[in-house]
Amino acid sequence: MPKFTLREAGPSDAGLVLYFIKKIAEYEKMLDQVQASEADIYDSLFVRKAAYSLIAEEDGKPIGFALYFFNFSTFIGRPGLYLEDIFILAEYRGKGYGTAIFHELARIAKRENCGRMEWTCLDWNEPSRQFYRNMGAIAMDEWTVHRFTEDTIHRIAEGQ
Repeated sequence: MPKFTLREAGPSDAGLVLYFIKKIAEYEKMLDQVQASEADIYDSLFVRKAAYSLIAEEDGKPIGFALYFFNFSTFIGRPGLYLEDIFILAEYRGKGYGTAIFHELARIAKRENCGRMEWTCLDWNEPSRQFYRNMGAIAMDEWTVHRFTEDTIHRIAEGQ
């Protein structure tokens, strides 16, 4: 039986994290939108500690990852864990590894006194949406995500 392990990413994993970011972007048909470099990942995760990553392995071989950070809820007055990405290579899906990652993320959220765990999922990704529902996730359909791109951030910061 294969051995599944989950570990925190370390500085030498910056390239591996970027590899999995590109794999999820490819799956989501958004590979052309990936701008991150290995240096960006290294700086964000291991220098500025703006986010964290877990690496999933089967028999010592990296097969997936999760990338998360902490936000804050003014309504509950506590931090939350925001899951930016979770991805398992296709040939390793269906083995319970995604569930194991969520269990670990929930333990981290509990340890950090988080009142919520949140993430987004593309509307067309029904297998993932079903997976989340089966774990008890509640879709926040009444909320709309809004975004400023970097160009807009710069324009707004300049008072335009």
